[in-house]
Amino acid sequence: MKILAFAATNSRTSINKQLLQYAGSLLADVEFELIDLNDYELPLFSVDKEQELGQPELAQTFYQKMGAADALIISFAEHNGSYTAAYKNLFDWTSRIDMKVFQNKPVVMLATSPGPGGAASVLAAAVNSAPYFAADVKANVSVPSFYDNFDMTAGKLTEPELVAQMTQALATLTSQ
Repeated sequence: MKILAFAATNSRTSINKQLLQYAGSLLADVEFELIDLNDYELPLFSVDKEQELGQPELAQTFYQKMGAADALIISFAEHNGSYTAAYKNLFDWTSRIDMKVFQNKPVVMLATSPGPGGAASVLAAAVNSAPYFAADVKANVSVPSFYDNFDMTAGKLTEPELVAQMTQALATLTSQ
């Protein structure tokens, strides 16, 4: 089984990326690939830009990479209660290739933030809109107060309830 993961942010020091690295460490007998959205940076989407550029190769590559995976894990950073501009822009370009961006893949959606909200607002938006873009959301987990619940040195969650939620969520992908 091939699982593709990405943090929905362009932060080079993303806590969401750290959460995904931890998630990957919990998966056994799978091919786990964590990609960086910085490798898919595109001009700000607009209809005018689309007419000028068509469907950029990076958007096509991102779409194809998702298509080649058996399942997806996405961890959402929250900017002002919503998606990061980097993710939203790549998503907009990719949706112009095919509105079924997630290609009926099983998906686990995660989110974390330094504060007690755990990026729950953006996670709720992602989960609620997922069916419109052909994502089969199997589970979602919000990790609040990241620095209180994650051991940066060991690279793992420390709160037992969050560990259990993460383990159960990931099991929905590998038990198919």
